[in-house]
Amino acid sequence: MASTQQQTQPQPSSSASGSSNIPVRKECTVPGKTCWVLWRTNFEIDEKYTPIKAIGKGAYGVVCSAKNAVSGEKVAIKKIGNAFENLTDARRTLREIKLLRHLRHDNIIAVRDIMKPPSKDKFNDVYLVYELMDTDLHQIIRSSQALTNEH
Repeated sequence: MASTQQQTQPQPSSSASGSSNIPVRKECTVPGKTCWVLWRTNFEIDEKYTPIKAIGKGAYGVVCSAKNAVSGEKVAIKKIGNAFENLTDARRTLREIKLLRHLRHDNIIAVRDIMKPPSKDKFNDVYLVYELMDTDLHQIIRSSQALTNEH
């Protein structure tokens, strides 16, 4: 198992495969961005974010925890790869963004940031930054623990 230092301080490496949940830094030529590999997925994120570890994978992308160097806040970054390849998926992504940006409630995850693409012609992936939660709805539903108002 990786040490705590490795999880909180990602180490640059060019030889690692990136199949681990620990981020591996890559060379990045895009101004204002840093490049990382997590679970064999390339993350091209704003410089103010430092990934901590990959925390989830789903039909629409990979999620990693990260730290915002400006605010010190821990966040979750969701990468939706090739977001516009399929019209239905593109609509779902747009719907998620529009709904979550306007909903403000303690029981609904908050969108903290939406990263701008390096250019319009290279706009394939969408990066959404959320507040970091202890768990997700899927884990709560699957749990055998009785639900309370706390959940």
